[in-house]
Amino acid sequence: MSNPRYYFKKGELAQAGWDVIVDDQLPGWKHTGTRVGTLSPGKIFEIPSDKVERLIWPLEGTGITVDYKVAGADKSQFLAGRKSVFHGPSDVLYLSIDTQIKISGSGRFIIAQAPAKNSFSDKFIPAASVPLFSRGSGPSSRQVHNFGDPAELAADRLIVVEIIVPAGNWSGSPAHKHDTYIPGVESNLEEIYYFEAAVGKGLPPQNKADPVGFFHGRSSDDREFELTTEVKSGEVILVPHGWHGPVMAQAGYDLYFMNVMAGPDPDRSWNITDDPSQGWIRDTWSDKDIDPRLPYLNN
Repeated sequence: MSNPRYYFKKGELAQAGWDVIVDDQLPGWKHTGTRVGTLSPGKIFEIPSDKVERLIWPLEGTGITVDYKVAGADKSQFLAGRKSVFHGPSDVLYLSIDTQIKISGSGRFIIAQAPAKNSFSDKFIPAASVPLFSRGSGPSSRQVHNFGDPAELAADRLIVVEIIVPAGNWSGSPAHKHDTYIPGVESNLEEIYYFEAAVGKGLPPQNKADPVGFFHGRSSDDREFELTTEVKSGEVILVPHGWHGPVMAQAGYDLYFMNVMAGPDPDRSWNITDDPSQGWIRDTWSDKDIDPRLPYLNN
């Protein structure tokens, strides 16, 4: 792919009524995808039956209804929403390949997806059952919604998480990579980041705020990848390979990102290798307490 792009501002990936579409129609992209949609009264998003598995959940709003047909059976599932991505998990629905989908309701929602071959049972995950934990400590504390991890979800290719980084904190440090398959050591996974940012939870409302975070990535071998950029709500970063991290929440602004990963490996696993020049960083915060602002829940 000549002159590949890895960073997309809000609106640049909009098409066919969707706020964001990333799929294998994007040049050079094969294994992962995402969609973001905004619902209004009477609006319905439809996705035909195909060889793609998906996780669907609300970003914000009162909730969405997913009507779907799989193996000749008509089904429907309401997914309760949330005030914002900074107010705890929402309900989540996994749908396997060969599923016809219609989505209606209120607010914004996101879909993480991956081309797949094998079929798995659809699964509803209520918000109260979403695995939630704090990763790291001190200034590297962040909140993880781990509903799409291989240990939590039976799926063919998808690995999906939501991350909340409190204002002023870092995620993904030390820099790491997953671009070479070494069984049990490192996975080969494409990765998509979708971002939201807001004035830090608990801080006074700001009329002139411009919520922003930052992302850094660079090549790990002779494959081109170099990206250091600010990130704002509705923006997308693609990580095809290479070292990536940290993701930084600027002081005053909380940062959210969704990660979807998938790749060509014979197994579905998330194994990473630390940048050898940065692995020592873990020891600098290992004895610190978890940020007292966590967890961010529905309050």
